[in-house]
Amino acid sequence: MVEENIRSATTTNQPEIKSTTAQETRPAVETPREQEREFRAAPQMNTSPLHGLWALTNRDLKKWYKNPILLFMSLIQPVVWLGLFGKALNFSSFITSSIPPTAPPGTADTILKSFFGTTSYFSFLSCGMMAFVILFTAAFGGMSVVWDRRFGFMNKALSTPVARGSVAMAKVLQSVCRALITASIVLLVAIALGMVTSSFTIQGVLGAYAVMFLIAFGLSSLFVMLAIRSSDWQTQMAIINLLNLPLLFASNALFPVKIMPSWLQTVAKLNPVSYANDAIRQLLLGSPGQFSLGLDFSVLAGFAAVLAGISIYLSWKLLTK
Repeated sequence: MVEENIRSATTTNQPEIKSTTAQETRPAVETPREQEREFRAAPQMNTSPLHGLWALTNRDLKKWYKNPILLFMSLIQPVVWLGLFGKALNFSSFITSSIPPTAPPGTADTILKSFFGTTSYFSFLSCGMMAFVILFTAAFGGMSVVWDRRFGFMNKALSTPVARGSVAMAKVLQSVCRALITASIVLLVAIALGMVTSSFTIQGVLGAYAVMFLIAFGLSSLFVMLAIRSSDWQTQMAIINLLNLPLLFASNALFPVKIMPSWLQTVAKLNPVSYANDAIRQLLLGSPGQFSLGLDFSVLAGFAAVLAGISIYLSWKLLTK
């Protein structure tokens, strides 16, 4: 009897051990939303050519406008060139002072218009300075290709799904954006320093920007094309110095073509910078052009299209990791 009481007390004091089955250990059934959240597919990478083009272009632009010293030097350089060089070459005063007092009124304006197409040489030079800064900005825009190759970023860009043509066009577009901003500063400074604005119209200003876009696009494509396979900055700088000065001085940027030797006039007619200057002066100053506006736009559009096509082709052909 005593043993039965002890056995029953021991049984009641011990915790009850429940047997667990496989069904009891199975977690509760998830709701459809929880299943969707758990098994949701990973987001797909945006491989659009435009997305890659903008990403690379924006990277180069950030390197420019987020560097205060580089930005300041890029913006102040046109001001120095136009303020010093533009006012130093004061041919208007030189021609006016050389006219005898007995000459009929308006003789100086007639002479200036016959040479420069306007009564102000500073206005003539200001239009040429816009093409001048575009030329130099485009030339040094190709240097970013060299630095990207030297520092290894080019290999990383080529390892992404971005097309090789987009890699080259991103360099061109960032150079075009910088060139247009710099040319705009030149235009504003020229107006502040006395550029003739009586012939300005909205259509003329928009047309001038279209001209600057085409020449900037073509020149940027040219220098990016020349820098695609280059990894030596000294070689690239030598190419820039070799091309910049002939493109500048063998054009009508600083002086009218009619006062040049006959052989140099032929070279100037083959220079796309001459067509850009001619169109800008017609659109902003109302000057009689050496060529028609239709011919100017046709040459510049063909120049930009051909150079951009060659640059894209060479980027597919020559760009390697």
